[in-house]
Amino acid sequence: MTEHEGSKPERSDADRSRFKRELLGALPNVRAFAVSLVGRHDRADDLVQDTIMKAWAKQESFEIGTNIKAWLIKILLNSFYSQMRKNGREVQDSDGLFTERLAVHPAQHGAVDLEDFRRALALLPADQREAIILVGASGFSYEEAADICNCAVGTIKSRVSRARQRLQDMLDVKGEGDFGPDAASTAVTGRPYSES
Repeated sequence: MTEHEGSKPERSDADRSRFKRELLGALPNVRAFAVSLVGRHDRADDLVQDTIMKAWAKQESFEIGTNIKAWLIKILLNSFYSQMRKNGREVQDSDGLFTERLAVHPAQHGAVDLEDFRRALALLPADQREAIILVGASGFSYEEAADICNCAVGTIKSRVSRARQRLQDMLDVKGEGDFGPDAASTAVTGRPYSES
């Protein structure tokens, strides 16, 4: 049986060691993606642990030298969607009432902006949230994101575009002047303010 017929040669110790190093190196990015996807650190950690276990068990199917981060996120997404199907429900919070009760108002403007962004991100449809996190936050190209999501590149571009527009609408963002301190705060802090 040739390698093309489904049989892969056994990995060398060097390849197993490289796989382990690359897996460990990708974990911070995979965890950050999981937190962005599910919104809770404890659930994200469970999802990452499940991903690591599956990746370790299937390491022979990973082609050394390819993008391990994309491979791991694909496993993570498959696990996430399997769990969603298994649970058969997702908390809907389209009016934001549940999220508002969980909110803690931070002291700095940047933290406030970030919390507003997280709430808006959580309200996006799952496919748009996944696409914008992959492309905008995790640094994947449209092509890599399309491969991870098993869809066409045009579909990813459309999802990212719609997600960006919805986030701008939800956050009422029209330009850079909409971030950080407003004119009243600037008068107190002495930092310049632009009305752009």
